[in-house]
Amino acid sequence: MASQDWFDKDFYAVLGVSKTISEADLKKTYRKLARQFHPDSNPGDPKAEAKFKEISEAHSVLSDPELRKEYDQVRAMGSGARFTAGGQQGGGFEDVFGGMFGQQQRGGPQYGGGQSGASFEDLLGGMFGGGAGRGSFGSTSGGFRGAGGPSKGRDLSASTTLDFITAIRGETIKLQPSGAKAINVKIPAGVSDGQKIRLKGKGEPSPDGGLAGDLVLSITVRKHPVFERDGQNLRIVIPVTFVEATLGATIEVPTLGGESVKLRVAPGTPSGRILRVKERGVTSPKGVGDLLAEIQVAVPARLTEDALKHLEAFAAAMPRDNPREELLEKAASA
Repeated sequence: MASQDWFDKDFYAVLGVSKTISEADLKKTYRKLARQFHPDSNPGDPKAEAKFKEISEAHSVLSDPELRKEYDQVRAMGSGARFTAGGQQGGGFEDVFGGMFGQQQRGGPQYGGGQSGASFEDLLGGMFGGGAGRGSFGSTSGGFRGAGGPSKGRDLSASTTLDFITAIRGETIKLQPSGAKAINVKIPAGVSDGQKIRLKGKGEPSPDGGLAGDLVLSITVRKHPVFERDGQNLRIVIPVTFVEATLGATIEVPTLGGESVKLRVAPGTPSGRILRVKERGVTSPKGVGDLLAEIQVAVPARLTEDALKHLEAFAAAMPRDNPREELLEKAASA
């Protein structure tokens, strides 16, 4: 900021506060204004953006005790001083600063190797450690501390392990981030194992009234004893008997957390065939998946003597085809 701006800008008026306001009330007022005029709250509004920069500029000076003291001193010097030509009764430029440095001669104070009539910028630059052409307090950027507005709070990271059904359906859980108080977190439906969720504003508060940081939550999902996730779909392996697979049957299939559904197994169904149950999979912003039931023919481990005789009779009645014949031919010719 150019030194002249300290006379031209009333930071107290910009924030709408008195000169005697306490640090706590100043911080409270600034936070309220920052939320009101922040660009994120007023997208595409140049007036709100300009106002936000003004209040950030004012707060950055008034919130620093040393800067506020220096600002008040400069404003006090300028109030009531009339910058007229030297020698006029109203008091000239040199008269304003003469008393500050113990200079009483009418010709004006001497600065920088006896040169008189130093410029306004040179005087304030020397007072606060700056040089000609530099920003206040020696800043080469032309700005001042905090010119970029309030800083965002730091992001926090956390991890949580969810039950399979919780991840699929979503739920509000209580989370205890490291070094922070417990918070309630809404887990959206359909999160997957290894996914990271960014929760806006759930991180560390800003140190100077800006936006809070985010919380980056890493998700681990426990395995389910029956269902397996496949994108938006759920998979389940359904065992059927040899007779059911051969002759056909209507079977019962469970769904995740709901009632079972009935599926028709066609005669001659082999292991590995997929039967689809519409819209009984994962519901998420991407859509609704299906339940995929994979048929697995169960081979009996034990047979009664009577069943064994019937099975042998069945085998004798079957054609002598070799189901592996084509496979062997392909392997030999490859």
